[in-house]
Amino acid sequence: MRVLVVGSGAREHALVWKLAREASVEQVLCAPGNPGVEDVATCAAIDAMDVNALVDLARRERIDLTVVGPEQPLERGVADAFGVAGLPLFGPTKRAARLETSKAFAKQFMTRHGVPTARGIICHRPAEANDAVAELGLPVAIKVDGLAAGKGVTIATDLETARVAIAAAMVGHQFGDAGRTLVVEEFLTGTEVSCFALCDGERAVPLVTAQDHKRLFDRDRGPNTGGMGAFAPSPHVTDEVRETVMRTIVRRVIEGMAYEGDPFRGILYCGLMLTATGPRVVEFNVRFGDPEAQVVLPLVDAELAPLMRDAAAGALMTTAVPAKPGVQVGVVLASGGYPGQVEVGLPISGLDRARDDLLIFHAGTRRVGNRIVTAAGRVLTVVAGGPDFAAAIERVYDGVGGISFHGMQYRKDIGKKALRPL
Repeated sequence: MRVLVVGSGAREHALVWKLAREASVEQVLCAPGNPGVEDVATCAAIDAMDVNALVDLARRERIDLTVVGPEQPLERGVADAFGVAGLPLFGPTKRAARLETSKAFAKQFMTRHGVPTARGIICHRPAEANDAVAELGLPVAIKVDGLAAGKGVTIATDLETARVAIAAAMVGHQFGDAGRTLVVEEFLTGTEVSCFALCDGERAVPLVTAQDHKRLFDRDRGPNTGGMGAFAPSPHVTDEVRETVMRTIVRRVIEGMAYEGDPFRGILYCGLMLTATGPRVVEFNVRFGDPEAQVVLPLVDAELAPLMRDAAAGALMTTAVPAKPGVQVGVVLASGGYPGQVEVGLPISGLDRARDDLLIFHAGTRRVGNRIVTAAGRVLTVVAGGPDFAAAIERVYDGVGGISFHGMQYRKDIGKKALRPL
């Protein structure tokens, strides 16, 4: 197969790395890719949001399967355009992608189909949102409806924080059109985990689980980010929990989307809270997470390309995707100032430290002459494996210690949640 991966981040680097190692894959192209991807695939300088150019590229290069990494092209309708062109693409249509691209749609959908989730109130005006906070009680989660790069959620523990978050989104337009509508939800307590399922519109098969770290600082303090690290698999997702998730969440989503005329094909990412009354949905994503993909993909003990091809065609026949033994831990190296304003163009040293038990996935980098420099808030994800979490944590931070750029920041506690007794 000739495979095209769409995107330019560490998630896409991990996808390219995984697919390029598979016997069924003849060549991997990536649009637009990044300097790390260039080492394992051919990069095409095409914006991931340029749907027509992507269709033309897939035709010209005789691509057998296109895999979409980020959510924005899915919201723009890249799967629909490829479908019209008769080109296989792994990822949901624009309407099916609303599970991620509209928090309001997802909340209403879950209510219609009995998917366990937090009680939520959809609000179109600031007064409605403030009334919803009063009705649900503190603490409360305030979520912008549209895509916000993982930064559109505020956990308000007091009325002033809630009021400021509502005003920032709906009056100050901090998130643009994404914040015109808000979903105000009851606050869930428990352990947050990420479960993934490969879906073909009718069937779903679970993949390796993970846990993400959204807050900027150790011990889950500071502002929300796009993700500061992850580990896999989650020790909290037992076989019993996995079966419950598949039965009460994933299958209801697949059946509900098909019933409503929008079959879901692609990766369904279920962000879940394991509460005292069972798993409940915090959010859906319609693609591999970032940084979760970087720790999940090295543990998949099967060729993904044929599975993705079959899922895209609505013909997924496998009932299980095997996982490799051991664990993976990934640490995000971010620019100083992230998740706010950051300085870019800073030289990165230590990128030659990759070894058999250490992977370095590029996120926000670019090449200037013969040097690699920073180009965004999240710069790299460093990933290490091991037989257990203690070993993987030691290896990954040993690897992190050899990489540097001015202002580099990272969490020092990624993976430690896995060391706590269940």
